Amino acid sequence: MAATRLITAAYDTSCLLAKRTFLLPAKRSCGGALCFNRRALVLKSKRPFSCSAIYNPQVKVKEEGQPETLDYRVFFLDGSGKKVPWSLTSPSYCLSLCSVFSDRSRKWVYLFYQIPKELNFWVSPWHDIPLTLGAGVYNFIVEIPKESKAKMEVATDEDFTPIKQDTKKGKLRYYPYNINWNYGLLPQTWEDPYPANAEVEGAFGDNDPVDVVEIGETQRKIGEVVKIKPLAALAMIDEGELDWKIVAISLDDPKAHLVNDVDDVEKHFPGTLTAIRDWFRDYKIPDGNPANTFGLGDKPANKDYALKIIHETNKSWAKLVKRSVDAGDISLF
Repeated sequence: MAATRLITAAYDTSCLLAKRTFLLPAKRSCGGALCFNRRALVLKSKRPFSCSAIYNPQVKVKEEGQPETLDYRVFFLDGSGKKVPWSLTSPSYCLSLCSVFSDRSRKWVYLFYQIPKELNFWVSPWHDIPLTLGAGVYNFIVEIPKESKAKMEVATDEDFTPIKQDTKKGKLRYYPYNINWNYGLLPQTWEDPYPANAEVEGAFGDNDPVDVVEIGETQRKIGEVVKIKPLAALAMIDEGELDWKIVAISLDDPKAHLVNDVDDVEKHFPGTLTAIRDWFRDYKIPDGNPANTFGLGDKPANKDYALKIIHETNKSWAKLVKRSVDAGDISLF
């Protein structure tokens, strides 16, 4: 039977989304908590409404379907209990909706009031969980717990981007052997597939959030939101696509205070960086596929470089959700 788990985490409201008010048609229309007036979307308090990360969710994880089936999904809900319309608490939906308003402003009333009540507190783990908590601390969303092999991932083309098990030719995908670290994504990041990365053999981004390999001792749960600090980065190239792996450690790990950069990982977790590289290089070989390769001289980059990657991919994500670039099949809800 599917279960509902409660995961709590503290968030701030930081992200790189532009804190600007979207301009809208001059015609005044009011309904519920919103008014359109003087080409701006405003609340009845007369404060300008800014499409940015504006809420601090307490995340509930709701599992639907049976694990290891095609129907299995892990959805995220805002469990704070605040009676706030979902469209006002979701920065990604706000940005998408404001874009629709600009293009088809005459239909805004119908779009707004057709939002089902049961969606009021649903959030996207990719778009709505803040990337950073400040002070060098980041949120990491677990897709695959360590010592497991079901290939779970955020469904970037489904509404609310739930976590599901990946498929190939209609069959569930598994790694050929267990992954030895907690694995998942950095929210509010996106590897843009359009510009070539001159530093990594001209490879293009893989069109997904940035991956995290968390090296702490605790086996996490699918959908858990973990506070981490980045330590290093590996530039994996998978069939010509750049697929960054940020190596990080959970702040609550007993060794977290000992490691702050790539050299510390080598000292306190000897052999781990090599093991991560070799694991991701070779995991496709048992299925008859060629090995993956790595850029940057086949070596892990340091913390500063990892932070640069995080910053750049967060900027790319902001452009994506503001529709400054073509989203293709990606869900922005």
